[in-house]
Amino acid sequence: MSYKRILTIQDISCLGQCSLTVALPILSACGLETCVLPSAVLSTHTGGFSGYTFTDLTEDMPAIQKHWEKENIKFDAFYTGYLGSAKQIEYVKNIFSATGNSDSVKIVDPAMADNGNLYYGFDNAFVDEMKILCDAADIILPNITEACFLTGCQYKDTYDEAYIDELLNALNKNSEKTIILTGVSYSPESTGVIVYKNGKKEYYSHKKIKNGCHGTGDIFASAFAGAFIRGKSEYDAAKIAADYTVACIEETQSDESHWYGAKFEPVLGKLIESLN
Repeated sequence: MSYKRILTIQDISCLGQCSLTVALPILSACGLETCVLPSAVLSTHTGGFSGYTFTDLTEDMPAIQKHWEKENIKFDAFYTGYLGSAKQIEYVKNIFSATGNSDSVKIVDPAMADNGNLYYGFDNAFVDEMKILCDAADIILPNITEACFLTGCQYKDTYDEAYIDELLNALNKNSEKTIILTGVSYSPESTGVIVYKNGKKEYYSHKKIKNGCHGTGDIFASAFAGAFIRGKSEYDAAKIAADYTVACIEETQSDESHWYGAKFEPVLGKLIESLN
């Protein structure tokens, strides 16, 4: 296996097991040289905590890019997660162009919405910029809510396969890319992920755990990116990431005090085993 260098761009929540505090250890465990570009620093994540601190690092991004260009630093892959503003998205697009190789892989998790709603602080202008970033990506990892905002399709809590096909076709309309659609559930007992590439659709279903955890989307996206850059196919990477995410949730279920995240660290060995 060649030694790949990946840049992940998202925020740091100092406590909360999400974003960069998840991405850095998982990508590193996958055997990748993992470089980071924090979009912001928060004392905790925003889900369930109050009074958290927030430091916006938007204006640091151009200077960091300029230094990388001066040092001729290049990345084999990019993986973006939560971005705090439309301005950051513009900077990320510039970083793709300035520090990528001709065959660098661009993986975008459009982390902006869930359960039918945008996250706090996001608006339609942000969605429009995220559409452009997704069009520039090789692989996107939206959940169903994010897919609806990206396409203008109506959000539904319950749906059938025809509805999912409509979403996939709409996501693929503007540019050819691989779509990893997460949280696709056709029954109360199961959920899964769809891999859509070159008009071919593959569905991996796994059991649905009633009590979820904060940060599992970041765990999935990070494990997917790590497995894919390690050389796994899109489907195999999605399967590995889904199984690992389930293992993280199961590891956390018996500890009610650990409501703020998933215990991904104790089961990192399972992820490493699945890669080998």
